[in-house]
Amino acid sequence: MLKSNQMKLPLFNNSSQQMELQKHPKKSNSTLAELLMRVDDAHSDVSGNNTPTDNRVVDVGLGSTSLPLSNPFVLSFTNLSYSVKVRKKWGKKVENSKVLLNNISGEAREGEIMAVLGASGSGKSTLIDALANRISKESLKGSITLNGETLESKLLRVISAYVMQDDLLFPMLTVEETLMFSAEFRLPRSLSKKKKKARVQALIDQLGLRKAAQTVIGDEGHRGVSGGERRRVSIGTDIIHDPIVLFLDEPTSGLDSTSAFMVVKVLQRIAQSGSIVIMSIHQPSYRIMNLLDRLIFLSRGNTVYNGSPSSLPRFFAEFGHPIPENENKTEFALDLIRELEENSHGGTKALVEFNKQWQARRKPRTIITRKPNFSLKEAIIASISRGKLVSGATNESSLPDFANPFWIEIIVIAKRSITNSKRMPELFAIRLGAVLITGFILATMFWQLDDSPKGIQERLGFFAFAMSTTFYTCAEAIPVFLQEKYIFMRETAYNAYRRSSYVLAQSLISIPSLIILSITFAGTTFFSVGLAGGSAGFFFFFLTILASFWAGSSFVTFLSGIVPHVMLGFTIVVAILAYFLLFSGFFISKNRIPLYWLWFHYISLVKYPYEGVLRNEFDDPNKCFVRGVQMFDGSPLGTASEAMKLKLLESMSGVLGVNISGSTCVTTGKDLLVQQGISDISKWDCLWIIVGWGIFFRVLFYFTLLLGSKNKRR
Repeated sequence: MLKSNQMKLPLFNNSSQQMELQKHPKKSNSTLAELLMRVDDAHSDVSGNNTPTDNRVVDVGLGSTSLPLSNPFVLSFTNLSYSVKVRKKWGKKVENSKVLLNNISGEAREGEIMAVLGASGSGKSTLIDALANRISKESLKGSITLNGETLESKLLRVISAYVMQDDLLFPMLTVEETLMFSAEFRLPRSLSKKKKKARVQALIDQLGLRKAAQTVIGDEGHRGVSGGERRRVSIGTDIIHDPIVLFLDEPTSGLDSTSAFMVVKVLQRIAQSGSIVIMSIHQPSYRIMNLLDRLIFLSRGNTVYNGSPSSLPRFFAEFGHPIPENENKTEFALDLIRELEENSHGGTKALVEFNKQWQARRKPRTIITRKPNFSLKEAIIASISRGKLVSGATNESSLPDFANPFWIEIIVIAKRSITNSKRMPELFAIRLGAVLITGFILATMFWQLDDSPKGIQERLGFFAFAMSTTFYTCAEAIPVFLQEKYIFMRETAYNAYRRSSYVLAQSLISIPSLIILSITFAGTTFFSVGLAGGSAGFFFFFLTILASFWAGSSFVTFLSGIVPHVMLGFTIVVAILAYFLLFSGFFISKNRIPLYWLWFHYISLVKYPYEGVLRNEFDDPNKCFVRGVQMFDGSPLGTASEAMKLKLLESMSGVLGVNISGSTCVTTGKDLLVQQGISDISKWDCLWIIVGWGIFFRVLFYFTLLLGSKNKRR
């Protein structure tokens, strides 16, 4: 177990030997915070002098350096079982249960790395998920305790971190920016920006990322850091707050042997800082095996070995399959397990039973009968006093759910999104170009419309197309969240920030771009088409376009929280927006829509901006749109001579008893609105309804995140 005395570990520096590591480090009770404080910080001379930095201590305000003695943390799990229902035949209700975990027991200790090994499908990731509270309590059987006390999911989210198998990072942020944003999320507001930067710089050195600090993460289209460096950045984002328990799902997957060794070496240092490290690993090398403290081998959900690496040869020797002297122990064990699974009639049943007997014989020698001196809460408080940050715990009596207030989270999320977007300006440029080209086409197609009956119909067509276009151009928001979805799920699963903060931040940062798009579209079309209202009319037209972009963006964002794939999202958006246009009142007025479809008319997002701009255009009571002989336009009498039309008006005047001359106003803007079935809502009410729809869909988006991002197996 861990020694109570401290020792200074060799430091990483910026020399060519930065990645050279100790082969046999001793265990230490120093927290990660204290280890990091001893790291060479070449970029931040907090003392303000030119003294050598080899022995500098960076005071990042992480707590007392006087370490109170306490019982080490021990995570115990007993009889964990988990099964899923598998449908045997498509379309038939024939189901069978597949056991993924079968009575798995063991323990992981502070200062040690526990590795879960096994072939693909053996249950490694499932066990990690079970311990990390990523399986619903209704489905998982058994118990999980920390220092003998049941580990509640709320507490586990605060004191632990989970590193997924995939490296989920923003591609256009540098290594340093990625870790800095993680620090701003995880570290409390009481810690100054300078101290957060010092901690990040120390962590960069600890992870061996100094040379890559200013390199972007990268993706398929942008060259960035290497696979090993990316994996270490992923680990760094989750250990910035110095968690007590760290879970990792195959952190060495896809890495070369050197990179894999470096990753596990970093994990060893994290464990030595006072953390419990639990990871799954497929097939560790000889060097990695020397870094592991405890092994669990699984075979089809069953434990076939649970113990230290040093006991592995004796275990298999007693089983009757001794490990050859020059053979890699883990490779031999995994090969034997695979051979038993494939060729033995009973599979690994004999090995499972032998492990139970072997564990029973060893249990009296390893069981701890002494009761802990501290309760779990007291042990966590003692850990905080030693420098563990534990997600923003700034004193010794509180464990807040989140490190920062929501408004700080909003600022950091917004800043990160803006930084990432600024490095991909082509995305907004393409959208702006699409709006500009659409506005130019509409402006030249509907150039300076007159107030004739034909001009009226052309105005109606312009408004319907313009309003629907604002919604269609919002479809680009679908891949935005789908690309960030798993980053969001990883960060919120362990309380990096609130889901509500994410929704508010994404809403706020979208507004400036929507304003630019709205000004561009309104400025390109309003005066070119010859719309009415002057500057006041232009201002309302602009507000309506802006509200439409807002509602459309909110609607598409909500859908992106539901659909799993980009192409499926585009298909659904295009179909629903087509229905919205159909029921907007342009193709068929409200008065002509069948009663059983009238409800769709009122939920159509296109209805309200369309009616709003129509009111803005035709609401002037003094403006006439059809006079005298113009009433015959569009009818068979429209081709008659002017004299014939005047004679017809005289005849109609005699019949109706009303004098109708060639200049008499027959149809006003109010009459046109009535003909279109627009009579119940003012233009400003339409505007506020559009804004309300946007807010409504943002709220729905929040609930989809709340309900759909639990990230738990059923």
